[in-house]
Amino acid sequence: MADRPAISGELSRDLNLFHITMMGLGMMIGAGVFVGIGICMSGAGPGGLLVAFALNGLIALFSAMSFAELSSAIPRAGGAYNFARIGFGRGPSFLTGWMEWLASSAAGGFYAVTFARYTVGFFAGLGLLEWLPLPLGAFEKVVALAAAGLFIFINYRGSSETGKVGALFTVGQMLFVVAVGVVGIAVAVAQPDRLANFKPFIHPDGWWKLLGVMGVIYVAFEGFEVIAQAGDETIEPRRNVPKAMLYSVLIVTVTYVAVAFASVVAVRSADIGGQEAWRYVGEDPEIGFQRAVEHLMPSKFFGNLLVTLAVIFSATSALNATIYSATRASYALGRDGMLPPYFARISPTRRTPYGALSVTAVLVFAVAIALRPKHAGATASIMFLFLFFVVNLCVIRIRRNMGDELTYGYLMPLFPLFPVLAIGCQVLLAGAIVTESWIAWAIALVWVPLGVVTYRAYSRHHAVATADEIHVLEERRAEPGEGYRIMVAVANPDNALSMIRTTYKLCGAKDARVELVHMVPVPEQVPLTDADRYMLEGKEGILETMLYLAPQFPLSTTIRYCRNIARGIVSAVREKRADMLILGWHGRRRRSRVFRIGSTVDPIIERAPCDVVVLKDCGGNRTFRRVLVPVAGGPNSPFALEVAGILAEPADGEITVLTVGGRKTKGFDLNEFVAAQLERNPSLQGRVWGKTVWGRDVVGTILQQAEDYDLVVLGCTSEPILRRMAHYPVPETVAQRCGKPLVMVKAGRGLRSWVKRWI
Repeated sequence: MADRPAISGELSRDLNLFHITMMGLGMMIGAGVFVGIGICMSGAGPGGLLVAFALNGLIALFSAMSFAELSSAIPRAGGAYNFARIGFGRGPSFLTGWMEWLASSAAGGFYAVTFARYTVGFFAGLGLLEWLPLPLGAFEKVVALAAAGLFIFINYRGSSETGKVGALFTVGQMLFVVAVGVVGIAVAVAQPDRLANFKPFIHPDGWWKLLGVMGVIYVAFEGFEVIAQAGDETIEPRRNVPKAMLYSVLIVTVTYVAVAFASVVAVRSADIGGQEAWRYVGEDPEIGFQRAVEHLMPSKFFGNLLVTLAVIFSATSALNATIYSATRASYALGRDGMLPPYFARISPTRRTPYGALSVTAVLVFAVAIALRPKHAGATASIMFLFLFFVVNLCVIRIRRNMGDELTYGYLMPLFPLFPVLAIGCQVLLAGAIVTESWIAWAIALVWVPLGVVTYRAYSRHHAVATADEIHVLEERRAEPGEGYRIMVAVANPDNALSMIRTTYKLCGAKDARVELVHMVPVPEQVPLTDADRYMLEGKEGILETMLYLAPQFPLSTTIRYCRNIARGIVSAVREKRADMLILGWHGRRRRSRVFRIGSTVDPIIERAPCDVVVLKDCGGNRTFRRVLVPVAGGPNSPFALEVAGILAEPADGEITVLTVGGRKTKGFDLNEFVAAQLERNPSLQGRVWGKTVWGRDVVGTILQQAEDYDLVVLGCTSEPILRRMAHYPVPETVAQRCGKPLVMVKAGRGLRSWVKRWI
């Protein structure tokens, strides 16, 4: 385990809801909208311009809900990197942080170049730059570097200064941008003939062209991501961070649509020699917005002045926010040892990550010098699309696997509908970007593999362990080999001894390779370095099990720590590719360090991507001559009968397949079921009998019948989660109340288990 890099202190907590909302708005209402209007108008047509901004706002809202939920539960600097670290582990999280760093840095370079383009163009138009000894293009690069340098210095001054300056610039930009939208609407009301500019509504090249420009300008909607970076520096982050994200996306979408509408109705064909207004605005996409506003305002000078002031406020506000975001992303990588310790250095006086800031400055400068605004924006967009794709996967995985461990300040409605919709839309937009900027895809295809190389060469060897990770404390591997794999979860010696006989039968029937796993129950307040003190019981339990199983089966062992035992076991099942998991359950008995329904067993049954066998009171030298298998036609019934056939005495064991008449089995035919299972498993011939008992109280009838049997084997419920919330399922109720030895099973085959294993 890597040592933690030296970090001199913590970030200061100075930002409130207003600051971070303005930070998000500042990152969105920046140069993206000004350059984006010209790009969209030329590529998608006048109506396509409005559609592009509205749809991008909707897609951004889907992802913002994922960011809001995760940020409310994990309010730390690092944003998407932290989410991926917890959801998918070190490798994917490093790549996420790596992409996040470039995305924000490229956006910063984009805003710096656009600021310089508009500002220099305005003063050049007034004839004030004729004295320059260098070309205007070169001077634009100088101005871009100077603007980036100014806001790098402001970020160094501290988060409070960053937030206050950003809020000031954002208020200014909002006033200018909203003014354009209001004037445009007023003009359209006063002169309805300008609505003819919306013909044709969509560009003649069609909808695929619309997707391309949507992908390029998506950078104008990613400002909520910077809010996730501010978790360590925000007051009451669980409450304020989600609010700021959702508020900022809603405000910016309405503002963009209003400004886009104003840009369409701004120009009259009669004033431009009969040319179509949308083609005129899109002739020079990077200054298309300026051309529109020139015609919207009373004079060309006033229009240019308004646009220039709007760009100054907007681009600099966005530049401020993107530098902040990129710095926090690389700081988080350095803090966790993924990048060299220099990235994690914090100024002792300013409490700002100056190491990460200085390297981020180099990246921002490089983008500003090397790329035109369109390609810089497209590069930022494609990286943000990749990034948001990962975050939408993370919110699904973390809610499912860790929802009971985290404290949420916000939970999205209709989960997981919105993350799934966002994932599909982001794939489409990323693919469509190539039609507008192949350079962006080329940069992505270099940057992402470079991240993989960096991780393999440096990061995985230096990464610092976090409390949310699963830590392998001790492991012993058997000789390599193929075959059916059974994992046995061992809690302590008593737990191990109670499962040995039954486990032996199951392993023998499958001719299995065996993996023993013990999750060390280290209290949260105890340092991980003291985990050895809590391993003794688990080691004893594994040793007891090995004495019985090792002579007959290839056997491996692993001892691990995880904050949540269920998550640790399910993770081990995935990693070891187990085909079956066996664990013990002691029912209602309140003992420490044993499994109980509702704490450990339920999540394992729900999440494990394999067959699961839960043993209750099956220890000792018991023999099972009479086995009862209650069925109702669910998908776990065949597996329950298979397990019953393995555990019943081979010489004289009898198995009764029971169904309770009167229950809604929806066409289930007991005789047909038994016949099908005997055909599938001929060794059960002569040992299996069907039995139907009539009764309204299903649980009571099963428990009454169980009194005459040595063992009960039943499948877990397959009811949807909403129905399970409404009433306690029959199998689980029987398992809780049954006084006989009992085995509960869940079959883990098919597409659903494949998805669980890999996603």
